[in-house]
Order: sequence, then C-alpha cells, then structure tokens
Amino acid sequence: MTSRLVIFRRHPLFMAFLVVGILLLAWGLYMYLDVSWRYRDRVRTPETLEPRPVALIFGAGVYPDGRLSPMLADRVETGVSLYRAGKVQKLLMSGDNRVLTYNEPWHMGDYAVAHGVPESALAFDYAGRRTYDSCWRAKHIFGLEEVVVVTQGFHLPRALYLCQSMGLDAVGVAADRRAYPRRVLVWLHLREVLARIWAWLDIHWLHPQPVGGDPIDIFAPDYRGRF
Repeated sequence: MTSRLVIFRRHPLFMAFLVVGILLLAWGLYMYLDVSWRYRDRVRTPETLEPRPVALIFGAGVYPDGRLSPMLADRVETGVSLYRAGKVQKLLMSGDNRVLTYNEPWHMGDYAVAHGVPESALAFDYAGRRTYDSCWRAKHIFGLEEVVVVTQGFHLPRALYLCQSMGLDAVGVAADRRAYPRRVLVWLHLREVLARIWAWLDIHWLHPQPVGGDPIDIFAPDYRGRF
C-alpha cells in the first residue's frame, strides 16, 4: 500500500488521469442506466404499436458485396414486418453514403424490395452518418413529427433519447430477431456507455451540424425515392 501511495505522490498526472477516468466511467454508467430507465415506456412490440406514418431505420453496416450485416438485416426485416402489418406507411432508410463505393440506404432498400415492400413505400436518407444525424434530418429535412425508430435493443434508448431531445415524437421497436454472439453484445453495451455520454454532449453542448439541404416531403406525389 505504501509503495502505491509513493507512486501517486511522484506521478500526480497519473493520479489526475485516474480520477478523471473513474469520473467518466461513473458518468457513463449513470447515463446508460438513466436513459434506459427514462425511455423504457416508449418501447413497443409490433403487436402493441399504434400505427404511425414512418419507421426510421438506422444503418448498421454493409459488406463489400452488398450484403447487409446481420444486425442491419434484422432492422430492415423488422421494418418490413411493420409495413406488412399496416403499422407504418413508409420506411425511411437512413444510413451512410459519404463515399460513392459505400451506400447503406440503397442496399437497405434493395433488401426491403426483395422482401416484398414496394418502392413507393420507401424513402432514403443518404446522410444518416450517425444516430444523431438520422434523428436530426428526420425532423429538420424530412419534416417528420412522429416516427417509429427501429434498431436493436441496446441502441434503442439512445435513439429515442436523441429523437425526443430534438422534438421528434418517437417510440421504438426492437429489432432483435436472432441471437447475437455474446462477445459482440458485451462490446456493444460497453461502447454504448461512451456513446450515451457523447449523445448528451451533442444535445447539450456540442450541437454538431449534420448535412443540411432543402426540405424533402416523402409523402409528396412527386417524391421519387432513390431514383
């Protein structure tokens, strides 16, 4: 014990980093639990969901050959099931397309069409680079007032927190349609601790500006989706 105290006294910078690390960890755990608790009553099952105009589906990785990652496939399939059940009228595919060779929304749309959704029921946000961006653009570019957010259960509270904080009336449906590897889930939950801190900073302090643009009405007769 004495030797440890000597180390701390000789290396005050190390001690400062240690204290900051502990405080950040405590804050992250608080945010993780607080956001999960506050938004638990906004989570629905497909059966209990009241109809809403749009399901906002977040991107989650596409392989080089165009295949959706398992989590992204589950998100799109969940959106498809909501559309088939008459719970939503449109599926807004929101993902990353910052480079020409990577286009999440396009492949999400292909997958939905392959599962029986007509092109007329699809809408595309090619600048949904982060959850924050997708929520902001749903409100400020696409002019939506209420949405169903579709994503995995670990991500759902943060997505709801961001949407609600931006004035977007959101409820969520979890897209956990398969058993994911335990090590993957552990990593994602640990990452979520830091992600919720970042979400708080974005809302209350950083206020980052996503990609803007002219308003887009996805219900307009002349809306052409991805074409």
